[in-house]
Amino acid sequence: MQIMVINSGSSSIKFGLYKTPIEAPLSLEGIHLSTEGHFSGIGSRGHEAVHLNDAQGNALSLDGLAPSATHDEALSSLMAWLEADESGSIAVIGHRVVHGGRDYQAPVEVTAEHLDALSELNSLAPLHQPHGLAPIKHLMQRYPDVAQIACFDTAFHAEQPSVARHFALPRELTQKGLIRYGFHGLSYDYISRVLDSYLPEEASKQRIIVAHLGNGASLCAMHNKRSVASTMGFTALEGLPMGTRSGSVDPGLVLHLIQQEGMSPEAVETMLYKRSGLLGVSGISGDVRELLESDAPEAEEALSLYAYRIAREIGSLAAALGGLDQLVFTAGVGENAAYVREQVVRQCAWLGIALDSDANARNAHCISPADSPVSAWVIPTDEARMMAWYCAQFMHQRSA
Repeated sequence: MQIMVINSGSSSIKFGLYKTPIEAPLSLEGIHLSTEGHFSGIGSRGHEAVHLNDAQGNALSLDGLAPSATHDEALSSLMAWLEADESGSIAVIGHRVVHGGRDYQAPVEVTAEHLDALSELNSLAPLHQPHGLAPIKHLMQRYPDVAQIACFDTAFHAEQPSVARHFALPRELTQKGLIRYGFHGLSYDYISRVLDSYLPEEASKQRIIVAHLGNGASLCAMHNKRSVASTMGFTALEGLPMGTRSGSVDPGLVLHLIQQEGMSPEAVETMLYKRSGLLGVSGISGDVRELLESDAPEAEEALSLYAYRIAREIGSLAAALGGLDQLVFTAGVGENAAYVREQVVRQCAWLGIALDSDANARNAHCISPADSPVSAWVIPTDEARMMAWYCAQFMHQRSA
């Protein structure tokens, strides 16, 4: 059985092609990657790049795509390339959809009615939701008989206790769904399922904070592998500073920008989502790699604020858990930026976390010494494989 998964962003499309045995039940290890790739810089007037690789890392070529291609053109080119390949037809296509709102708490086969309902959530994740839904519409028309499965980044947090999900707002607003949803759920879901492969026996059921640090960043507190609390809330803007997103700010500051500075709501939205975070503080870049390479004091200031906010939020989530046993770093920054991990762990020493500097520099899986009361880990995440697993489960259930 061949499964395709797609993660579409504002200027990119990531995809993976997986093959799995038909037999159930399936483990994550039973999902085998055959081809992966991404389009970057879509719509950026000539800066577009295409990277395709097979499972062994060998480069593949895709011809005929103009530098100014749109998302639809890039997707059409990709599907034409796959159709020309003789490796077999695609049985199901999975899509990362950032916001599922209150009604979507598990993956679902998308219908036109679902698309309409999910489109109503666009304003809650403007950088992600419209772009996540667009490929579904495109591929439903191109392949009307192929199931399109929406996998939601909010679903993993749906069972959090109400006290962790509610804002101190009038009850009628809470009843309308103005609550904390949390995001990066596919990443946290994957990490929760592979913890046993890394941590000592029974440790995966302890009090764990997972730091998903990438261009988007959040933390999740888990107990017994379930989400207890998270730093992102109603939208994917709350919580930690990110590449270009501000993270949490005083709501009164937003009112000040509109009422006193004369900014329109649209201008404030653009500033908070696209001109803030590491980019805004440094004035250089929202990419941690570029900031680490820079000698500018503004770069150091941005990284210091980033680590400080992560450490503060770890303290908050430790309070929600009633203590902490394990700290896990994941995603692009979490897996590769030893400097960021070092700054965070050192600021969390009061929680009982110690750092093995040599292990941290090597990006080892365990980066704390054996006698550290709280252990620190680096565990790679794989949201695409998680989506493929859900698609495989759906197909097995359909054929049962």
